[in-house]
Amino acid sequence: MPTPHVKKVTSLTGHTDCVYTLEAGAEANRFFSADGKGLVAMWDLTKPNEGELIAKVPNSVYALHYLKDADQLVAAQNYSGIHLLDWRSKKELASLQISDSSIFHIHSIGNDLWIAGGDGFLTIVDINEWRIKKRMRLSVKSLRAMAAHPNGQEMAIGFSDFSIRIFSAEDYSLKQEFVAHTNSVFTLGYIPYTSYLISGGRDAKLRVWDATNNYQPVEEIAAHLYAINHLVFSPDGNYFATASMDKSVKLWDSSSLQLLKVIDKARHKGHGTSVNKLLWTPYQNQLISASDDRSISVWEIDFSPVNQNK
Repeated sequence: MPTPHVKKVTSLTGHTDCVYTLEAGAEANRFFSADGKGLVAMWDLTKPNEGELIAKVPNSVYALHYLKDADQLVAAQNYSGIHLLDWRSKKELASLQISDSSIFHIHSIGNDLWIAGGDGFLTIVDINEWRIKKRMRLSVKSLRAMAAHPNGQEMAIGFSDFSIRIFSAEDYSLKQEFVAHTNSVFTLGYIPYTSYLISGGRDAKLRVWDATNNYQPVEEIAAHLYAINHLVFSPDGNYFATASMDKSVKLWDSSSLQLLKVIDKARHKGHGTSVNKLLWTPYQNQLISASDDRSISVWEIDFSPVNQNK
């Protein structure tokens, strides 16, 4: 099993509050970030220390979503709604009132924008018409994370009531629900080229579910000391990374689920507080991590044999 060589490329320090979210742009080297003061920034990994302010909204932003076809960015302002941004001109094109609660995640399937709310509501927005198509109360607890099935026909949603629910992407009907963790489900992802869904939660565990067998449980891993905030797959799908409230980032093999590397402050000059979000880019296989310590770290992840003993 290859052991990756990890090198910290740089630390981006333009934010002045906790950095809660990261989002990829169209180009491999470009990504966006947002923080607790409502600042939305754009970064270019070819010149990483030159971040640009894209927008400033009144409240914190936990979720960003890039619309590839339109080359536009959606920013979710907590306690208000969503903003459609032309990030190149740095102008707001439209906004939409959603609720007076937090917005934890945004995802899209086709022309539908799925919005996960802290009020227990799922909101579906028509992207082209910029209107609310449907709004459903799914729980008394928050919707925390979403993952679209690779077939585009269903969406998995993780909740703070410890459950995962699977919904039809066509008519938004509930297809399946099950208790997944012993605390809030914070992150979800379908393992590339497999039939498995992986989830991470506040209970610090990873759990794997077989999507072709009614989401029966396959594996459980005590992965971190504290809550798992996010997980992300490498561009080739062979690996994934997890970010935790325990201040660490961990690298895993997607097939064997074996832990390959721990990135932390002591060994790699990692983050000093909770790691909130990750983004694994195709640009030189660089992994991006965002933290409560107000910084964004850029990591070079190298699996080549020449580096196995470093």
